[in-house]
Amino acid sequence: MTGKERVMASFEGRDFDRVPIYCAGVSGRIASHVLGRDAFVGHGKQRYRETLALWQGENAHQEFVERTQRDVLELNDALDVDLVRPAYWRYPHKPTRRIDEQTFFYGEEDGNWWVMRFDPETELFQEIDRSPRPEPTIDDVVRAMEQAEAAAEQGTSPTPESFPELVAAIEHFGERRAVHGYGTGVSVPRERHWLEAMALEPDVVRRYLVARAKINCRTIPVMAQMGLKILFGGGDFAGKNGPLYSPGAFHHCMLPALQIVSKCCDEHDCWHFFASDGNLWPVAEDLFGNSGVQGFYEIDRRCEMDLEVLRDTFPHLKLCGGIASETLHMGTVQEVIDETRSALEVARRRGQIVVGVSNQVVPATPLENFDAMMETLHEQP
Repeated sequence: MTGKERVMASFEGRDFDRVPIYCAGVSGRIASHVLGRDAFVGHGKQRYRETLALWQGENAHQEFVERTQRDVLELNDALDVDLVRPAYWRYPHKPTRRIDEQTFFYGEEDGNWWVMRFDPETELFQEIDRSPRPEPTIDDVVRAMEQAEAAAEQGTSPTPESFPELVAAIEHFGERRAVHGYGTGVSVPRERHWLEAMALEPDVVRRYLVARAKINCRTIPVMAQMGLKILFGGGDFAGKNGPLYSPGAFHHCMLPALQIVSKCCDEHDCWHFFASDGNLWPVAEDLFGNSGVQGFYEIDRRCEMDLEVLRDTFPHLKLCGGIASETLHMGTVQEVIDETRSALEVARRRGQIVVGVSNQVVPATPLENFDAMMETLHEQP
């Protein structure tokens, strides 16, 4: 089987020759280790690189875009995964001035501005200073809701050309590997004023999410037109101890929006995949049952999201993950091998599972741990 055939056979409940595999994401250090050269792949490092390229001019930025696209495709081929990640993070904000080698100033000197700094060791590119601004309030949530509703009524629809990374991945991989699309992301921002609004003005948050879902429903038909059936989305809202807000708030605010997206996916023969870190069991009945969501990725067993239990509880659900990023980062080589074998064993018996690391492989991950995971994934019977 090709990688694409393997993924589709597993997700559709048909026989497959071996468990399909993927890798949710890697840091620049890990990608460079895999390719044997400096790779334009990652999170903060890529955001810093784009800022640097924008600072250097139009030609430098075009070179950044082209090299990034090439390296992402080559990385997926080098990893030999069945389900590929077609793109990584961007930061398309041109800086106003450069403060030092790692630090850039953005915005207007006498208006709204912010400063970003890159830390090569952690590969983080973070805001370290900004102009004084009023503390956000629920009034800002109301304005966001109004803007989203206006966009849902008056906005334009994308085209395949709106997604150049997907176009390139589809052309490059063809039938060899499965490519996932986008367009299903619905989530409540995690800032304090949004969480306050969940408690004090839930109808406002509900209206915002419904509007965002309607906007997504313009993208989903384009993904179907491009031949993409697996649509990734979601949004982080939980930690190891559970969601950031109550099951009741989830039911009132999130569930209606998820149902809109799921219905649209069904109408266009696509699968709605939802992702969030953390323990999602308190809202699982709504999230994986009542919502119509058909897939779950970023599955982290260290947060009690166990592949076997998920398969028992939600037999329809298509699953991606099973190997914790924390195990790769903090565990021993043998612990990585054991966790990888365990996930493969469940996937082999139960089906509808693509096995891989739950989330980003962070920069400080021991190279021998990453290699052990990939070797175990490829050495499966």
